Amino acid sequence: MLAERAARVRARMAEVGVDVLLVSVGPDLPYLTGYTAMPLERLTMLVLPRDGDATLVVPQLEAPRVVDRPDVFALRPWGETEDPVAIVADLVGPAREVAIGDRTWARFVLDLQAALPAARFTRSAPVTGPLRAVKDAAEVAALRRAAEAVDRIAADLQAGKIPLVGRTEADLSADIGRRIVDEGHQHVNFAIVAAGAHAASPHHEPGERVIGPGDGVLCDFGGTMLDDDGVGYCSDITRCVHVGEPPAEVAEAYAVLHEAQRAAAAAAVVGTPCEQVDRAARRIIEDAGYGDRFIHRTGHGIGVEEHEDPYIVAGNATPLAPGHAFSIEPGIYVPGRFGLRLEDIVVAADAGPDELNRADHRLAVVDA
Repeated sequence: MLAERAARVRARMAEVGVDVLLVSVGPDLPYLTGYTAMPLERLTMLVLPRDGDATLVVPQLEAPRVVDRPDVFALRPWGETEDPVAIVADLVGPAREVAIGDRTWARFVLDLQAALPAARFTRSAPVTGPLRAVKDAAEVAALRRAAEAVDRIAADLQAGKIPLVGRTEADLSADIGRRIVDEGHQHVNFAIVAAGAHAASPHHEPGERVIGPGDGVLCDFGGTMLDDDGVGYCSDITRCVHVGEPPAEVAEAYAVLHEAQRAAAAAAVVGTPCEQVDRAARRIIEDAGYGDRFIHRTGHGIGVEEHEDPYIVAGNATPLAPGHAFSIEPGIYVPGRFGLRLEDIVVAADAGPDELNRADHRLAVVDA
């Protein structure tokens, strides 16, 4: 699969007029090589020419971590007394159009520009972004496995199998993180736990707030699960539970949220502009009087990154294509009172929206 992916990247390079692609730390590297580099001060860089063989330049002490893939790249370890920028520059050679990874550290970009004064540097996103945004069948299967894993955790939360009362947000967050790993993820990307009024902050940092009777608890969590090539694909789910019966205002707001989330998921058909999917959710929330309480986009793409193209947001007229994978996660946030969000991962498919998360969408009520 990685060799086929490299061939698609080369074809894309030809389309946009790029001679050489340079990829350092960041999601493009594992996407193309199956290797995730540590963010060190030592340079790691894949040199992928449009014509010719690719080379993965890595610090010698990191080379044992690289799985040898001779059909994809040659490995070029460099020693402590060598100049990795010079090595990369030599591999680039006389190429004039060089696309460099968006996550490459500025020090290496500047050094490479100085070493290659005749080259014109551009961002890698126009090369790799459109390819990564459209998932093939194997990638959708990897996303589905990750989604099913976090679904099981969400189901346990909703069924009261994970204790809430008397625990701090931080303790519950750590517990969810352990479960993410136990379910087969290689690492935890995030585990937001926000109780009561804290849930009105969409990216609340779990703290020492103790969960008690009468609290609503928003849990948004996900991780990265490796596929057979060593490429990680992300999960992301949000569910809300309430300790005891919720107040009427919370129940009513959640009913609106639920309707909005279902409408947006149904609207996510191939050919529909991303902004119209956002609008499907936002219209329902606005009509219910909560428009100013929905303060973020409806969704983000997902794949080897937690957030990537396509973004489900006003102003993005990109039509959904088969293989686009993204979240549908409207929210309602009332400062000082409560916050609610409901999130699934959906894949646009010719047969209609393919919802990867299947955990119950209702506001779960657990015993106080």
